[in-house]
Amino acid sequence: MTRFIDVPAMTRLIEEVGLTRIIDQLSKCIEEDFLRWNDFDKSARVANHSEIGVIELMPVSNASHYAFKYVNGHPNNTVSGLSTVMAFGVLAEVQTGFPILLSELTVATALRTCATSLMAARALSRSDAKRMALIGNGAQAEFQAIAFHALFGINEIVVYDVDPQATEKLLRNLAEYPALKKVRATSIAQAVRGADIITTVTADKTRATIITPEMVEPGMHINAVGGDCPGKTELHVDVLRGARVFVEYEPQTRVEGDIQQLDVDFPVVDLWRVLSGDQPGRQTREQVTVFDSVGFALEDYSTLRYVNQQATKLGLGVDVELVPSMDDPKDLFRFTRSARAPLLRRVV
Repeated sequence: MTRFIDVPAMTRLIEEVGLTRIIDQLSKCIEEDFLRWNDFDKSARVANHSEIGVIELMPVSNASHYAFKYVNGHPNNTVSGLSTVMAFGVLAEVQTGFPILLSELTVATALRTCATSLMAARALSRSDAKRMALIGNGAQAEFQAIAFHALFGINEIVVYDVDPQATEKLLRNLAEYPALKKVRATSIAQAVRGADIITTVTADKTRATIITPEMVEPGMHINAVGGDCPGKTELHVDVLRGARVFVEYEPQTRVEGDIQQLDVDFPVVDLWRVLSGDQPGRQTREQVTVFDSVGFALEDYSTLRYVNQQATKLGLGVDVELVPSMDDPKDLFRFTRSARAPLLRRVV
């Protein structure tokens, strides 16, 4: 049987483990898999684009397990009451191909994205960072804010969104974190002034310049999270030129990330090499660092692996017959009838 985790089951998992704890554990789980980088068969995601959005499949595997995520990105969905991003994923055994887990990943993707941002910031930003600018206050924003406040030591966030209602929603949801000072900015420039970390999580599928060179101060770390497909950017090209840039999976980021604006020989550093100690991260206190984050399938593999472990431990989800359970694996035809017992041979 295949364990099925729907949205209510994911909510129960988060409640039982605890939101902050699950982000911390997931960040460490992702780092564990990044440190096993060469054990995985990797590829860029397969994307089908339209004028209003994108639908993608994100596969990855190692010797024991295969995982994929189905995910979309449709910024106009909120007008009709749908999420901009919706996702589900599968974890399967490589030895047999049997799917052991089918899980919602819409909520879990927000968890893994902030967990990845946290992992990168721990490796790249100044350790004494206390103030973060959060540009884009949509579905991802609370997760980023909580991760950096509870697990990195950020004690002040300055928030900005072109949609005031999104900012109201964010501030309302963060009210239960009184130790986190929340400042509402009237412009991006005001929000980023004096920030130690800038996190951009905008949704529009356009070549935008959310952060421009005059906004960048020495020693800043920028988590550029919103750019994740061709033609969608958040950083002015000169911000990249003036920074040390880190990526998840370079072949994918060259096409989808902010570095799509630059020549293919523009130097970038693989984040997994920094985590393993093979390459330096931040080299000086004054250096500007950019994590050009587009989201990579290995992070979803880690998430599915973690969800499967926790769901099994906590007894969450239900077992479903996603693939036929067969006495005779060569007799698929019997599933064309509701009675699954094999037909009796007529005795003549």
